[in-house]
Amino acid sequence: MPGRKQPSPMVDEDVAKTVRGGTVFRLTVSFMLVVVLAFLAVEGWRMWRDYRSAFDSARDSVTNLARATAQHAEDAIRQVDVLTGTLGERVEGDGLQNINVPRIHKLLVQQSKIMPQLHGLFIYGADGQWIVTDKETTPEPVNNADRDYFQYHRTHEDKNVRIGEVVKSRSTNDLIIPISRRLNNLDGSFAGVLLGTIKVSYFVDYYGDFKIDDKGALVLAMRNGTILVRRPFIASVVGKSLADSEIFKRYLPNASQGIAEVKAVVDDTERLYGYRALTTYPLVVEAGLSRDSIIAPWRRDLLKTGWVLVVLIGVLAVFGLIVLSQLRQRMVTERKLRRAHQAMRDMALTDSLTGLGNRRRLDTALPEQIRLAARQGSTLSLIMLDVDYFKRYNDSYGHAAGDDCLGAVGTAIQQAVKRPGDLAVRYGGEEFTVLLPNTDGAGAAQVAEEILQAIRALDIEHCAHPLGKVTASAGITTARPSFESVTPASLIKAADALLYVAKHQGRNRWCCANEPSASHPL
Repeated sequence: MPGRKQPSPMVDEDVAKTVRGGTVFRLTVSFMLVVVLAFLAVEGWRMWRDYRSAFDSARDSVTNLARATAQHAEDAIRQVDVLTGTLGERVEGDGLQNINVPRIHKLLVQQSKIMPQLHGLFIYGADGQWIVTDKETTPEPVNNADRDYFQYHRTHEDKNVRIGEVVKSRSTNDLIIPISRRLNNLDGSFAGVLLGTIKVSYFVDYYGDFKIDDKGALVLAMRNGTILVRRPFIASVVGKSLADSEIFKRYLPNASQGIAEVKAVVDDTERLYGYRALTTYPLVVEAGLSRDSIIAPWRRDLLKTGWVLVVLIGVLAVFGLIVLSQLRQRMVTERKLRRAHQAMRDMALTDSLTGLGNRRRLDTALPEQIRLAARQGSTLSLIMLDVDYFKRYNDSYGHAAGDDCLGAVGTAIQQAVKRPGDLAVRYGGEEFTVLLPNTDGAGAAQVAEEILQAIRALDIEHCAHPLGKVTASAGITTARPSFESVTPASLIKAADALLYVAKHQGRNRWCCANEPSASHPL
């Protein structure tokens, strides 16, 4: 509509309080969610820390186990190496054909007693026959020329000690690890083999003293991957190869010691292994703890913590639901009270006859609108209306009909005032006032014209009116509080003066300051 701007939106007090209540509700829910998330975050971080700590501890354990088993294996083999080296020099110095069997036998017996790992000490001739041993009773002659270690030394001239694969002793049927070296004649030709054997059970017993889980494993293997000893001990596993395992394929070629989390090729168990290659001998030890045993305590703690968190969150949820329920009930109660107060306020500010606002409402709204217009630099218009010849109407039709007439006029005015920010009130008797924020003179004149036409359209009979029907007159005033001094009284007085002009000019018309003679008869 020309000359009429929509007023700036003003949040109703009830709506504002509802918004604040909704904000409090959302903040309460958000706080509860933050608390729950904080619980979960703290416990999640703690469980992750404990998880990493469990593996860190396991890494230390397998590293120490690998170091201990490697040192044990190296010490056990070195003793046999030193012993056979010393005996070999003595036997070669005397000549194998000149060997004093009783004296050497006594020496071998003496050495085997002080070395618990020894299964036996043997000297073989060039044909593979036993010449002397540490055994108290002379065994039946046995030829070991078919043994792998014997064939190796017969065809290789190096005199270094050689560690062979596990074999079964022909004298006791025990599983043994052969530690052998070549014996030469004075001319350097092959004279025989000096053999020391280590009991597999010696390592099995030693490994059994370690407190590891049931799925843990300790392995002593040759550098080519052949298993010599393993815990848990299974005879059928001895002699199998680990050459295709991850440790032998990926890790050992790059580092002689380290840690690897891999799946075992023997039993498909996932373990954390500490591996270590011996520095002196071509052997490798592996110490593994199963993944299940590492995380089992952590998993139990996780379950306990999970149940505690579930209980805590459940308690918090119940408490939160109670709080939210109380808060919701309080909001509902406050909303009802606000609506009741608003209803009472509206009743106090509403004219019971016409349903429009009363003069008290105008007295409240007008100062506020003047201040708002001054702050925003906008215009403010006021229309004063008066039903023409209303005293004559009452005299002709009675006061009851007069009340009906005023009610119909009030309805017509309210229907013509369309914006939420506009205010129509019954000023008193047959006088009405329309307050139009953000409306200039042209816009106010258009509203006044629409009101007057709506009242004419009622077509209420008025025999004491020259036109024979009820009409009204209006005075319009417009002000810009930011440029001039405006008070409620001055605004009403100006509109009332223009209303008097419209009445004086013949009624059934409106009049404003810019168009003092404006007339709109039927």
